[in-house]
Amino acid sequence: MAVINTALQDNVGTITFNDPEHRNMLSGALIDEMLQSIGALQKGRMRVLVIRAPKGSKVWSAGHDVHELPLPGRDPLSYHDPLVTVLRSIQSLPIPVIAMIEGSVWGGACDLALSCDILIGCPSSSFCMTPAKIGVPYNVSGILHFMNIMGVNFAKEMFFTAEPLSAEQASKAGLLNHLVEADQLEEFTYSMAHKITKNSPLSIGVIKEQIRLLASAHPLSPLTFERVQGLRRTVYDSKDYAEGIKAFLEKRPPVFTGE
Repeated sequence: MAVINTALQDNVGTITFNDPEHRNMLSGALIDEMLQSIGALQKGRMRVLVIRAPKGSKVWSAGHDVHELPLPGRDPLSYHDPLVTVLRSIQSLPIPVIAMIEGSVWGGACDLALSCDILIGCPSSSFCMTPAKIGVPYNVSGILHFMNIMGVNFAKEMFFTAEPLSAEQASKAGLLNHLVEADQLEEFTYSMAHKITKNSPLSIGVIKEQIRLLASAHPLSPLTFERVQGLRRTVYDSKDYAEGIKAFLEKRPPVFTGE
């Protein structure tokens, strides 16, 4: 069974998560289908992409599939990781991508949502960044992404506490462009999408790429980059990383020792 559904109508493409049994987890299979669908929709002259969960969903996406994280000793978020690959694909897509958020968003799915250009949520929307709960050292590009959108201190709180931000808090923090009632969410989202399709796709594509490049214009010296990678390696080589994954799979609270 397909774990996403795809539609294209009036130049607006839609990717709908369709794996409720696994809370729309961003598994390798789901991401593969997403990448294939994005390519197919582009060939169909898509001008705007909406990423959503089915109407009434309690969970938009539960994030990275922890079962697919590597064992200690390997970077859990390397350049070629499926999640990192789909984030790059959405960020570099030369059309606007709208995340229509109904339900909770967890872990790597927060990064997926924030990789979209416009986020529209409803009162059931919430965002929780969970790497510290399982001992994962989040990658440099991902942390910069959060800092650019919500500012340094909000990003610190979100990563350090691993507690959910409510829809209202997410709106105040700048994660959501719009917060609307659940019964207005679909109409509001697609109304905006259709307005965008009336504008110049070439102009929008160039503006989006300029914004992407400017937002990532924070060069690191080779020495600084090597230090960051070394710091991250101390985490994914650690006992805490192994304990975090083991505890998650055993459905118990982890016991971290800082080792």
